[in-house]
Amino acid sequence: MGNSFVHLHVHSEYSLLDGLARLPDLCTYAQESGMKALALTDHGQMYGMIRFHRAAQNAGIKPIYGCEVYQSPRRLYQKEPKIDSKAYHLVLLAKNKVGYGNLLKLVTTANLEGFYYRPRIDKELLAEHAEGLICLSACISGLIPSLVINGQMDRARQEIGWYKELFGADNFFIELQRHAGVPELERVNPQLVALAQEEPSPVPFVVTNTSVGGSATAICTNTIANIVNPTYRLILHLL
Repeated sequence: MGNSFVHLHVHSEYSLLDGLARLPDLCTYAQESGMKALALTDHGQMYGMIRFHRAAQNAGIKPIYGCEVYQSPRRLYQKEPKIDSKAYHLVLLAKNKVGYGNLLKLVTTANLEGFYYRPRIDKELLAEHAEGLICLSACISGLIPSLVINGQMDRARQEIGWYKELFGADNFFIELQRHAGVPELERVNPQLVALAQEEPSPVPFVVTNTSVGGSATAICTNTIANIVNPTYRLILHLL
């Protein structure tokens, strides 16, 4: 990896049943690969932040504090079966101390008030605590990619506009990924790029891979899948 590349979408052992990578190993590997920084974006939680901070310091790299939050389809207090059980992914990164504080508030509220299958935020809560945060549109389980998959391009444009206005033109990015065994990405990525480049106000995009660190057994336990089943690869990126 070149010095300019930094992983911004990373799950560790603190992403329960979705990651097994240990934080010292992650930070050491990033440093050995020539990276000067590394983000931690565990699912819905920030349990690992203190250990991540120490591990990054020991490895001599900059820690980027983040979280891949779950976003409810409606309000976070609405918890109706088959309607509110679906939660979209959204990656949030702390830009500064204010952003870190807001990230803590979001994750805490998601767990204490919005929990329904998963700890969830909603757009209203996000709007109250957006200052100091950088937002990535997430994997194909994010709201915008999901709309693109379903052919709802006008709605996808509206959502892009909402996030861009909330976070600012320099703090919202369309996230692109490419993973073997996830053919949907080959169809969605060109459409996401086209949306991001639309005039008069194009949106920057960032290329990531969901780094989970050897979590096949954990993920299959989580999804009741068989590790030899080829659909496992697809399940991995729908969590």
